[in-house]
Amino acid sequence: MAPDRIALVTGANQGVGKQVASELAKAGVFVYVGSRDFARGEAAAAEIGEGATAIQIDVTGTASIAAAAARIESEHGRLDLLVNNAGISTAPVPGRQRDESTPRSAVSTASLDEIRAVWEVNVFGVVAVYQAMLPLLRLGHDARIVNVSSGLGSLAGNADPAYSFRSFFGPVYPASKAAENAMTLAMMIELEDSDIKVNLVSPGFTSTALNNFQGTETIEEGSREVVRVALLGPDGPSNTFTRWEDQTIPW
Repeated sequence: MAPDRIALVTGANQGVGKQVASELAKAGVFVYVGSRDFARGEAAAAEIGEGATAIQIDVTGTASIAAAAARIESEHGRLDLLVNNAGISTAPVPGRQRDESTPRSAVSTASLDEIRAVWEVNVFGVVAVYQAMLPLLRLGHDARIVNVSSGLGSLAGNADPAYSFRSFFGPVYPASKAAENAMTLAMMIELEDSDIKVNLVSPGFTSTALNNFQGTETIEEGSREVVRVALLGPDGPSNTFTRWEDQTIPW
């Protein structure tokens, strides 16, 4: 029997992405576990079990994205749910811990190479996957796009001097999330007359490799809003930016 819903979760070999893929599979969704490293994706899919299968997708590689779209089209002919989860907080530099990037996050001193590397994944990667998967989503059933972002990218929040995370705002990761939010808004506007719904979600400060496991929330806690929104039915809202549980985040 063909599955009712087909989903792709990028960056799903670990962290929030893997947890989201696992929860979706448990809910009866057929999930493509997207991973830049196919072997790691296979290991994650094996751990998740029934309903999950690995797919190689590097969000910075045009050929990789096109191949993933071609495989999904060949195997299912459509895509019902796209969860753009893949992201990085700093450029990978051998021997450097993730938290060592913090002092370099000021606009005046930030490495342009690092800004480009992080934005390549968090911004352009999201757009590239969206463009490649949109034709399949247009053929989907109750199609929905869920982009995983961060409250750190809220321009309205950071413009408020009283905002508790304002001191963390900088040109690398936080600004990349602000840009991702802007791209998501553009997607919402583009698709508002279509049947495809678009949602933006912040998992909060979750303990993952993204922040060198310094987060205060567990993977399960950080994933629950992404899962809740991903599983919204045909009457579920579009054009939202939320954190757990259904709390609106200002743009």
